Amino acid sequence: CCDAWWYSALIYFKHCRFIPFTLTSSLESMESKKILGQRAFDQFMKMTFYGQFVAGEDHMAIRPLIQKNQAFGVGSVLDYSVEEDISQEEAEQKEMDSCVSAAEKESIGENHREKKYKAHKQFGDRREGVTGARTYFYADEAKCDQHMETFIRCIKASGGSSMDGFSAIKMTALGRPQFLLQFSEVLVKWRRFFTFLASQQGKDGIEALEQRLELTELQEFLTKLGAKGDLYGWFTGSKEKSLGTIDMLDWNSLIDDRTKISDLLVVPNVELGDLEPLLEKFTTEEEKQMKRMLQRMDILVKHAIENGVRLMVDAEQTYFQPAISRLTVEMQRIYNKEKPVIFNTYQCYLKEAYDNVTMDVELSRREGWHFASKLVRGAYMYQERERAKDIGYEDPINPDYESTNIMYHRCLDYVLDEIALNRNANVMVASHNEDTVKHTLGRMNELGLLPTENKVYFGQLLGMCDQISFPLGQAGFPVYKYVPYGPVNEVMPYLSRRAQENRGFMKGAQKERELLWKELKRRLASGELLYRPVY
Repeated sequence: CCDAWWYSALIYFKHCRFIPFTLTSSLESMESKKILGQRAFDQFMKMTFYGQFVAGEDHMAIRPLIQKNQAFGVGSVLDYSVEEDISQEEAEQKEMDSCVSAAEKESIGENHREKKYKAHKQFGDRREGVTGARTYFYADEAKCDQHMETFIRCIKASGGSSMDGFSAIKMTALGRPQFLLQFSEVLVKWRRFFTFLASQQGKDGIEALEQRLELTELQEFLTKLGAKGDLYGWFTGSKEKSLGTIDMLDWNSLIDDRTKISDLLVVPNVELGDLEPLLEKFTTEEEKQMKRMLQRMDILVKHAIENGVRLMVDAEQTYFQPAISRLTVEMQRIYNKEKPVIFNTYQCYLKEAYDNVTMDVELSRREGWHFASKLVRGAYMYQERERAKDIGYEDPINPDYESTNIMYHRCLDYVLDEIALNRNANVMVASHNEDTVKHTLGRMNELGLLPTENKVYFGQLLGMCDQISFPLGQAGFPVYKYVPYGPVNEVMPYLSRRAQENRGFMKGAQKERELLWKELKRRLASGELLYRPVY
């Protein structure tokens, strides 16, 4: 059902829904036919496209498939894939309403915002050019509470359906995205300022984690610029002060202890040697909205722990991602002390992917918590590139697919080495690429990492690359399917884009057909028509 014919049928039936075109004088008759047409449509989808890529309508309906996969050694990452079906105009309006602060709307005071981290109406519909990821648009706080309750039900379903399962969540579903934009900009400027200062000390051109600033030299440099601030005062009471040097992680710790959300939204000023607000005005209501986002995340983590489920925080667009990643790491610092509960997602098509992975691994090493990651290539490439080009900032994506492959394997090797050193890191290799899977298996063998240690996981989407997932599961490796579920009509927006994505997978369909034909001939020759799983 990956053929283009199914895509055409899906789009056709999505719009016509089998509703007859003949007019009738009876409203009851029309309603009855409508219901019958809807049932026929639902049944058709379950027998075809929906049945291939979606596990079922609710937590009860998905249980047989999850248990069947588990019998073959394949676990589940549950993902409630309902997506609001709104027009492009509605999406753009919601994005502008939720991503622009009160200060910006009223043009009050000076602000220091960069265009990458501002909302732009032409890119307000974040579904454009994205096939494999769900998209949430902010409506109000009540809607965010509904999303949280949906995630809680998903967590409970995962806990009740399988052992050691995962549940996927998205940060943009849990609060006003304005905060993610603003906090991302602060984090990027903070890091950029450190890199600038390192270059002044002749330490540019080396890995981000290897750069260390001499505080005495730094104070002298800022004083020459006319800075009046006392840099040592920024590190008052910290152990780094006595060492006389700081690295990027020490620098980032400057924003760890702020109690008000608005206090996070400050950026370093080179000329003044001080901190200044990103916005001149931050309302009390905005402060409350940002805190609620963090509270919802905290509630989800606690439910995951209660139900024996691990949380997979999905990655999103680069203008949101620094904040999403930082907030996820903050939760890891609290809840990953005993075991890996929260997994952060790293997009290896980003130029900065390796720096992001290495810094988070180093932070976990220093503080003694479990680093837990999912490595993906990325889902927003076309959208990200077009936005960067049109708005006018550097393209954050690696130049080509081969560069992304190199980055993926580089990040993966680093985490695998860390696992081999102290067994305190974890990684999910979320990839359909056979070469990547083979590379991982080879490195595990070299490093003596056994599949039974449950430190290295593999992940693929439901309905795709079964020739990778099930052999891994039967060989005893921890492998998981990303399992979407939800009512037929409410999953249609997700499925429509998934249909478009699968037209690109047609190049690999020939190989799958060859494998199926080879296995069929083997079974006919051996008389083993039905395969009995090892588990």
